[in-house]
Amino acid sequence: MNINQFAVYQVKMGAEFRTLRFRPYSELQEKNLRVDVSNYEQVYLSQMSPDDSVQTIRKRLEEKIPKSFKGHSISVSDVIVMNKAGVVSAYYVDRDKLIAIAGFLRLNSSSSLVSMETTAFKIDGKPGTWLACDGTIVDGKQFFLMQNEQMKNSAVCVIVNDVGKVVVHEAGKFDESAIQKIREFLHPTLPQQTHPPKENWQRYYENGEYVRNVEGSEEQNYSFVDGNKNNLKQSKLNSEKRPSVLKKLHEKQAEIARRNGKAVPEVMMEQEAERKRK
Repeated sequence: MNINQFAVYQVKMGAEFRTLRFRPYSELQEKNLRVDVSNYEQVYLSQMSPDDSVQTIRKRLEEKIPKSFKGHSISVSDVIVMNKAGVVSAYYVDRDKLIAIAGFLRLNSSSSLVSMETTAFKIDGKPGTWLACDGTIVDGKQFFLMQNEQMKNSAVCVIVNDVGKVVVHEAGKFDESAIQKIREFLHPTLPQQTHPPKENWQRYYENGEYVRNVEGSEEQNYSFVDGNKNNLKQSKLNSEKRPSVLKKLHEKQAEIARRNGKAVPEVMMEQEAERKRK
């Protein structure tokens, strides 16, 4: 689960950092000075709501400094870093604006081939050489926006991961569309498995243990396990004659007559003799 949070970084104290402290961004560019996290220290870390923006955070900190804030009041040369839904971005605090800066935070990895200092980089399947012009962190992974050194702004940029693998083939910046494609690269959706259609006997067999148990004691074979308890042919069922009720009645009358010592009617005797012959 992503945690929305932000941090404030301020230039370290010390004479060697004097040229960086409280300087507007344009002055750093003129002197070719890079905004690097190694020259900064974190002075505040807090969670934020999903509706927060870097502008609302700056305004809130200018109005009131939290008790856990370790540095001086928010000012020029500070850097606000936001981790919003897993996407990390950094902003330089200037006099009247906030400037997005690339590569302020970096993930250290011995296998990384690309960094914000990368130039003359070869990308598989892409002509010419490339340089890193922007970078971001998405879900804990580093990605770089690469510009063609020969064609410059006349060619679209590509986005690669820290080992140079192309993640987005056409991009202008790290916008919502690019972030979505990066997430699709990080978290690919597994294809749904398809199964061949089942034969009738397979569907019947999976009809449930109860049906199989009940029918198994009555069916002639398992090819008839279909939810009906008996699949004998109707002609066979009808071929078994039911015993005659009238015949049973005559036999009962003859038995009573014999027990009482009375003569058995002739018709009864004939039926009795016929029964015994069978």
